[in-house]
Amino acid sequence: EQGRQVLYLLPEIALTTQIINRLRKYFGNRVGVYHSKFNKNERVEIWNKVKLGELRVILGARSSIFLPYQNLGLVICDEEHDASYKQQEPAPRYNGRDAAIYFASLFGAKTLLGSGTPSIESYYNAATGKYGLVELMQRYGDLKLPQIEFVDTRKIIQKNTGRQAPHDKIILSPPLIEAVNEVLARKKQVILFQNRRGYAPYQVCGVCGWIPQCKYCDVSLTYHKLSNKLICHYCGTTYPPVHSCAACGSDKFVQRNFGTEKIEEQLQETFPDAKVARMDIDTVKGKNAHDVLIQQFEQRRIDILVGTQMVVKGLDFDNVDLVGILDADGLLHFADFRVNERAFQLMEQVSGRAGRKPSFVETSAGKEETAKVLIQTSQPTHPLLQVVQRHDFKAMFEEELKKRKEFSYPPFTRIIHLTFKHKLKEVVERAAYHYTEALKIKYGSYIVGPAEPVIGRIRNQYLMELLLKLPRDGRTITQCKKDLLEQIAILHQNKSFRSVTIVAD
Repeated sequence: EQGRQVLYLLPEIALTTQIINRLRKYFGNRVGVYHSKFNKNERVEIWNKVKLGELRVILGARSSIFLPYQNLGLVICDEEHDASYKQQEPAPRYNGRDAAIYFASLFGAKTLLGSGTPSIESYYNAATGKYGLVELMQRYGDLKLPQIEFVDTRKIIQKNTGRQAPHDKIILSPPLIEAVNEVLARKKQVILFQNRRGYAPYQVCGVCGWIPQCKYCDVSLTYHKLSNKLICHYCGTTYPPVHSCAACGSDKFVQRNFGTEKIEEQLQETFPDAKVARMDIDTVKGKNAHDVLIQQFEQRRIDILVGTQMVVKGLDFDNVDLVGILDADGLLHFADFRVNERAFQLMEQVSGRAGRKPSFVETSAGKEETAKVLIQTSQPTHPLLQVVQRHDFKAMFEEELKKRKEFSYPPFTRIIHLTFKHKLKEVVERAAYHYTEALKIKYGSYIVGPAEPVIGRIRNQYLMELLLKLPRDGRTITQCKKDLLEQIAILHQNKSFRSVTIVAD
């Protein structure tokens, strides 16, 4: 009404489909969409319309911050906790949410961060009074949050052997199959979540334990059955399938773990009458592929949707009565200080896809809501899973905050992460140690490392990492950034380290 512009940020292109339809109902053609799936001509057209003020509301992914707004009045950052707001490669490395908050301050615009599972940093800012806090304590339509149940994969017995089934062989447990059948019988829909794409994340020689690896990266290759190729998910190199072991010549390969492709295949075998679809990077390649899949699911032309993180985030479907997390253990074991926060957010967000419209069954005790979340795990007593079961964000926040304070992680510090890259391992190691020694004089107490990361080589470049945990003090941080750049310049003057690439993030 004031004639100012609004920037509406979303973490994933997939989410724009549903929200754009709702915004256009209200605001008509004054709403524009901007993201990386548009071609250059379309982007220029949107750029000009923003500059001329024809578009009042811009809905977009993180890159839409860089459009030439004339008079920004409001920035909405939906699902603000999402890791997709962070740009990793290539530079500029920035967090879309943080950039948007700063950008809004330049225009004197209001900023609204929305999330059902806020990031620790944002919630800490609200708890300490830096941000305002508005809490919605009830679900839309006064619905209850879905009931969460665990399936203990250690207790599942194989029919043919009568023994405990290996954890990585259990894709659909008997309780999950039973629950899916019940939901399909009620003509409702199911979402299944697994955070790995492809068919089998790795193959192992059954005789000597050799695993096919990428030539250019220190990672195992993922088998994709549809294209019948082994693919490296780090550099994208494809290889023909391996039939004999390079170490011992055996042809006895065992496929370990499972990705979305294998789940889709098993669903089609287990539920032959149901319509099954998969949503991951491999299936949504075109500009409109997201929209088509989401529309088909909305129109109930798909009964079971299996996917990676894309199915977790912010989508709103009326008829989903069951959500299954097929491998919760895989979410709990990352070498990252945010692992518990991210796992909680993913599980809580995916469970929020269930029961968005009231659905009841008559029981002897009266009416019961049918929406349910099943989590398959080998450690149902894990403290984080207990918190997820209670939908208790505050308990997770308080526990994480204690640990962050103890080990000096955000929100109590600011982190600068340096990555050294070179095609020779000894050169990159020497460069990292040389660089660290020069910094130690001034920043010794803030430095962690240097150390080799979990994946020590990507695209034929060996990696070393260095972490600086700096106090939340603008002057120290600004000075440290200057010193880091200066030391990079000094390092590059040394002949033997000239070709070492250093990435600061």
